[in-house]
Amino acid sequence: MNEIVLLPGAVSLKDWRNIYRGASLRLDPACGPRIVEGAAAVSRILAKGAPVYGINTGFGKLASVRIGDDDLATLQRNIVLSHAAGTGAPSPVPVIRLMMALKLASLAQGASGVRPETVALLEAMLAMELTPVVPCQGSVGASGDLAPLAHMAATMIGVGEIFVRGERLPAADALAQAGLAPLELGPKEGLALLNGTQFSTANALAGLFEAELLFRSALVTGALSTEAAKGSDTPFDPRIHQLRRQKGQIEVAEALRTLMAGSAVRASHLENDTRVQDPYCLRCQPQVMGAALDVLRQAATTLEVEANGVSDNPLIFPETDEALSGGNFHAEPVAFAADMIAMAICEIGSISERRVAMLVDPALSGLPAFLTPKPGLNSGFMIPQVTAAALVSENKQRAYPASVDSIPTSANQEDHVSMAAHGARRLLDMAENAIAVIGIEWLAAAQGVDFHAPLASGAALEAARACLRARVPALADDRHFYPDMEAANTLIRSGALASTAGGLLPGVA
Repeated sequence: MNEIVLLPGAVSLKDWRNIYRGASLRLDPACGPRIVEGAAAVSRILAKGAPVYGINTGFGKLASVRIGDDDLATLQRNIVLSHAAGTGAPSPVPVIRLMMALKLASLAQGASGVRPETVALLEAMLAMELTPVVPCQGSVGASGDLAPLAHMAATMIGVGEIFVRGERLPAADALAQAGLAPLELGPKEGLALLNGTQFSTANALAGLFEAELLFRSALVTGALSTEAAKGSDTPFDPRIHQLRRQKGQIEVAEALRTLMAGSAVRASHLENDTRVQDPYCLRCQPQVMGAALDVLRQAATTLEVEANGVSDNPLIFPETDEALSGGNFHAEPVAFAADMIAMAICEIGSISERRVAMLVDPALSGLPAFLTPKPGLNSGFMIPQVTAAALVSENKQRAYPASVDSIPTSANQEDHVSMAAHGARRLLDMAENAIAVIGIEWLAAAQGVDFHAPLASGAALEAARACLRARVPALADDRHFYPDMEAANTLIRSGALASTAGGLLPGVA
């Protein structure tokens, strides 16, 4: 991947995706003057002597407590240390790198009042692959992602731990090994580092990117399952979908139609097929997957805006030397987007599992029971379908909207919160569950099409089947199933399944 040059306020989703996937980055030097102006404005505001939240006052419910000039540096250090109170397992390194990049882009817009050396340290940590150990739990999504971002900020002052290429080191040691000095926080800098929605947004973006891969992979397995069951492509006729006018539905129908083009399997039952209509899991794929596509695109729009915004508080306006307190830290947009992604992931997996259940049932698919040549002696795909059902049910439980929950914090000063952080954090686990479901469908659909030999599917679906068969042979007699499932899942995660369709599949962003 090419190095990403961050132009704060104008970073594309493609660039955020590449950063999540491991691309290096640097800040556009044009940001320099804005950063300097913001820091200078903080100094001028302090010189006025008036109380300004987060600069010379306490925080949250303690905002009315005035802090003397001699204690301003201690105030900023204390907020970082006291707020680094997360719990749970460390967040994934790619997510925290993305969080750091989001924070870098936010600070570089000059509205947070931090000094150039603070921005430079964060940029250097990203360049040198120094990733703070950030516990995954502890944020309610307002006032910002305080605990997770405080753990990041703590490493910048030499406290806490840092991952260095897989090794977990004390922050001070990791910085020293990289030739970096711990930061001495200036006025407002502690608050600026830990106030914002970057943890929630990073998790939501990661979930979006994995959901996009999941969606594209499921289109291929859905078409392959249709082939295996000798289903009809009539429900994908463009005239049907043009009448409804739903954009995602139209695009999904076109993709399915194109995936099945040139299929000898389809040609074999165009006439004299006694079935009138296929089950919904085949026939309604454009409606279900198209709706999921529309929802994912809406979430992508929200998250792209959020990723390019400034969610600090208070915000510094150098033109007038004002520090304005507001509520940009409230992550409600992210919470709504995360809920939308969760529902889409859930439904993508749900309809896929129904196709697996159909394929293993000879009354519905016309294929041997449980897709084994010797049912009875062999159980075939009996238990993989059970596993798919278990994963889908788990995702249904996780898909309950997080954004409708709230609990007061900070002695009722922060009395309505978004719950965006855990709403977004669940997405990677949900996507992993759904990937396993899609993997089972891929195995089952390929096995089903194998029974139609010597008839072949169209070129795209044959490429998908060949991709799998290069790693997993057809199932003749029962064998240890877990390695087959893991091989399929690994191929899906790598993008190999989706890439077999070339440019035929619609994208989210």
